Amino acid sequence: MLKRLAAAISLLSLSAAPAFAHLNPEEHGSLLAGVSHPLFGTDHILAMVAVGLWAALLGGRALWLVPSAFVGTMALGFAAAIAGALLPFVEPVILASVVVIGLLAAAALQVPVWAGMVMVGFFAFFHGHAHGGELGSAGALSFGIGFALSTVLLHATGVGLGLSIGRVFDGGTGRLVTRIAGGATALGGLWLALGA
Repeated sequence: MLKRLAAAISLLSLSAAPAFAHLNPEEHGSLLAGVSHPLFGTDHILAMVAVGLWAALLGGRALWLVPSAFVGTMALGFAAAIAGALLPFVEPVILASVVVIGLLAAAALQVPVWAGMVMVGFFAFFHGHAHGGELGSAGALSFGIGFALSTVLLHATGVGLGLSIGRVFDGGTGRLVTRIAGGATALGGLWLALGA
């Protein structure tokens, strides 16, 4: 019974509040706006938690290197947008990131740590660019620090969820439930892409 309850809670934790992913640019520019921004967009929540789930399935150094690569590359994308660099297909790639990273976790795809870093880094650049493109230069540093901190928190939630599921369930069952959570993330991304 406890195992079923833990599985239900794990899957429910992937559900999110309604998407308010893109705030009015006049409201941007503060640390608090940066912290809150990723927490009000379903696409952001699902992608960041999926990165953590996949990192937990990879294990070892990937637990911190894969999420760190996401945050670092996201900051580069943010800076590129602030500098005025154009990037096509930002929104479609962000939606694709939710599906793809969720599928990576669902498949428990085992790759070298550097490859995992490159894979999430690709998508992270687009996430960062979207934030910087909405903001403009006013208050960019404080906003950027805020959304990076919030992203780290969401990654840590995904890693913690993945590791906790592994502890609650026995070996292979824990990996299976974590993979199911990754699949639920991918389905959430498809729902956003097709239904939102």
